Amino acid sequence: MLPPGGRQGDMTVTEIDVERQVESVRRFNRFYTRQIGVLDEGMLASPYSLTEARVLYELAHRDRPTATEVGRTLGLDAGYLSRILRGFQQRGLVDSTPSEADGRQNLLRLTAQGRETFDTLDSRARVAIGAMLGRLPAPDQRRLVAAMETVEAILAAEPDSREPYLLRPHQSGDMGWIVHRHGVLYAQEYGFDERFEALVAEIVAKFIRELDPERERCWIAERDGEIIGSVCLVKESNRVARLRLLLVEPKARGLGLGRRLVGECIRFARRCGYDRITLYTDAELSAARHLYEDAGFRLVREEPHRSWGPESIGQTWELEL
Repeated sequence: MLPPGGRQGDMTVTEIDVERQVESVRRFNRFYTRQIGVLDEGMLASPYSLTEARVLYELAHRDRPTATEVGRTLGLDAGYLSRILRGFQQRGLVDSTPSEADGRQNLLRLTAQGRETFDTLDSRARVAIGAMLGRLPAPDQRRLVAAMETVEAILAAEPDSREPYLLRPHQSGDMGWIVHRHGVLYAQEYGFDERFEALVAEIVAKFIRELDPERERCWIAERDGEIIGSVCLVKESNRVARLRLLLVEPKARGLGLGRRLVGECIRFARRCGYDRITLYTDAELSAARHLYEDAGFRLVREEPHRSWGPESIGQTWELEL
């Protein structure tokens, strides 16, 4: 065994380790591109390349963006993107209008034909990914998704802005933690009695029994192996999702975790095609209310109640997607 810095042939042990890591990443890239068919002539048996499909996705999920905004998000060369957009316009997929704020820019929008084209690609992608996941047992599906989210979180963050926590899907034992910590914290901070803990237990039991992994999700936040927060997004109807069980431990407040958890729910709901997110909270939960307001939720209804002991005002908030 060579000591650190020792040499094997003309390479140090450190250089050999780096070379192995590089090869591991390249091997994974080759494997995964085969899995998702990136190297096929057309993405998902369509006439569109992967890059063109990504441009369509951005146009479908933005409100009249400029080419500059799309290019910045996707990291595309301006000339290359311009050729793609020109091709889309020739096919009748995209139209543009001059921006009133900046006459040098055009605002882009999918036409009805463009929306239909995107919906077809999106549907095929869901079916293909669903088939890939369907070959795996449920525990392996969760492990795979958690690993992908870890890769995304590590590579997406700037080196000086990496969040001091990890978000992952729920696993065995997490729901018990959610019930316990809701019961303890809400009793300590708001005086809620055991009826609130019973409600949380009912919510998590239903979540586990009726989980639709395609359209429902639970996020667990960990730091140094310790759970510090949670949130769930569940299906209220085919068009409406409900945000539930948002909790951030006192020791983790100030990290931006609550904002991140709410943001994950919103992004996931949009990917699933929901039209609206609704949630219920109590007026005295001021920190949570501020998070919802900042995320764009609006208060649509409130009513007094004594469901958990102290007199309170229940509030329903909604976000149009």
